[in-house]
Amino acid sequence: MRVYTWQMMLDNYGTWLEIDLSILKKNFVLLSELSGTNVMPIVKANAYGHGLERVAVAFEEAGAEWFGVARIEEALALREVGIKVRILVLGYTPPSRIPHAIQENISLTVYDPLVAEAYSEYANGLKKKVNLHVKVESGMGRLGVLMKDAVGFIENIHGQTNLLLEGVFTHLACADEPEKEVTEKQVSQFEVLLNELRSKDRLPEIVHAANSAGAINYPGTRFNLVRSGIALYGQPPSAETKLPEGVRSAIFWKTRLISIKDLPPGHGISYGHTYHTKKTECIGVIAVGYGDGLRRQPGNYVLLHGKKVPIIGNVCMDQCMIKLEEVPDAKIGDEVIIFGEQNGAEITSSEIANNWNTINYEVLCGLAARIPRNYLNIKN
Repeated sequence: MRVYTWQMMLDNYGTWLEIDLSILKKNFVLLSELSGTNVMPIVKANAYGHGLERVAVAFEEAGAEWFGVARIEEALALREVGIKVRILVLGYTPPSRIPHAIQENISLTVYDPLVAEAYSEYANGLKKKVNLHVKVESGMGRLGVLMKDAVGFIENIHGQTNLLLEGVFTHLACADEPEKEVTEKQVSQFEVLLNELRSKDRLPEIVHAANSAGAINYPGTRFNLVRSGIALYGQPPSAETKLPEGVRSAIFWKTRLISIKDLPPGHGISYGHTYHTKKTECIGVIAVGYGDGLRRQPGNYVLLHGKKVPIIGNVCMDQCMIKLEEVPDAKIGDEVIIFGEQNGAEITSSEIANNWNTINYEVLCGLAARIPRNYLNIKN
């Protein structure tokens, strides 16, 4: 019979994220050098799980002149923490929020005549201008005015005294899959539009198309602004798209080993008893679950003492169980890595995504707000 001594380290959390802001800043510099133009950090979805406010401050310190968000609530949160640079809302903004956009100098995306008309009416009532970027549809099949209608749409905006056209952009659907011809077709259509706007003296100051994968794989898509999300966080946009030299992940997801027990043969583990011990097995419990973003999916594993240890049974909301057969010297309080490095071994968010049959974006964006974010190398 084993006797276990409580050796819990003096820490504040059962599970937490460690985010190195100096790495994020370096990633920004490296991607800016690669792009040769302004880089707009995309900080939507809580900065891809890294934490909106703190991460934005770090990127601003690194020299960012723009931020991209999905919703105006995110933009307003940035203003509340003192972010001064320009912000573009890339998604839909309700017309009733136009006063907030104008007051806080937030630029909005417009992609439909009815949306533009509603924005104009609100801005007219305030006798002020709202800054706009027109999004055009070149092959994504999502938001965007159709290419055939884009020139007329833009000319109409120019005719509105309370609408100020700052930029025009499109979004690349397959830039992370360079073997496909989609991106070349999208860029070709977009450039035809830009040339027509230029000939009519209607081309706005800012033109952008490249996301992270576009900036890496298609230099011609960079124009004078690059919208970079996943690569800034040190994660590859796809298996086919390699990150520039020196760009690396800034985030660790950690937890603690909080229980160790020897269980007899045939003992069921977790809800549903999907796993039964085959012999007397040493089973550990770690303080992380699906309530934190760890999916209830077979095949999960973690790092303990630098060894990959399988999660067994169904993941619970706040805990899950691991086999400790390969780590006989494990102790309560030991640090466990869900993704990140430990003793020369590593689990990446992409590795987890492959097991979950998804993408690393979803793994990061699924990190629950309740997980404490511990920031390293904060500027004093």
